[in-house]
Amino acid sequence: MKSVGEVMAIGRTFEETIQKAIRCIDDQFPGFGQHNYVDDIDYEIANPTDNRLFAIAAAFKKGYSVDKINEMSAIDKWFLTRLERLSKTEKTIS
Repeated sequence: MKSVGEVMAIGRTFEETIQKAIRCIDDQFPGFGQHNYVDDIDYEIANPTDNRLFAIAAAFKKGYSVDKINEMSAIDKWFLTRLERLSKTEKTIS
């Protein structure tokens, strides 16, 4: 499935599943968190690219709100809230 960019991840929560899915993409991705893969956060969020998820992680790190990212991307707030939880958890742990 890697050849077409698909991953399969099974978990008890969305947060667990998305972390597993990101790690399955490539060994260089430790999970949802701060990465240096995105140059223009706003462009990546507004346009569906392969870096969009990493741009969302960077946006949360910079203080973007769920509402702002929702307006820019039209991604459902339910998913964005779960991704924000991951970002907050990373901040708490570090």
